[in-house]
Amino acid sequence: MARPTPKAITLTEIAAARMKEIMAASSGKYIGVRIGVKNGGCAGMEYTMEYAEDVKPLDEVVEDRDVKILIDPKAILFLLGTEMDYSEEKFSAGFRFNNPNQTDACGCGESVSITPATL
Repeated sequence: MARPTPKAITLTEIAAARMKEIMAASSGKYIGVRIGVKNGGCAGMEYTMEYAEDVKPLDEVVEDRDVKILIDPKAILFLLGTEMDYSEEKFSAGFRFNNPNQTDACGCGESVSITPATL
């Protein structure tokens, strides 16, 4: 019997609920959210999120808490083991990535340093 493959990314309950709210309020015909990383910011990389209209050929598709997440194939090794959370504070609200591969972050928290996971 094969053991289940671990998910590349998981959502907390509050992150899944907020993502469902955002998707329900959107005016497009989206199937989920595409998550990735790109070069940028003072620490070297930034997380990206956008609505996904379709599954691209090499996307990693993760379904967690009834939310479909599509991961850019170039980002998979950077995101393995990540938990996505959502928090609301007095002056800010947003999604947070609890990533075991993250080695540093800039002071404002907008950019990060991430090393690829080793398998």
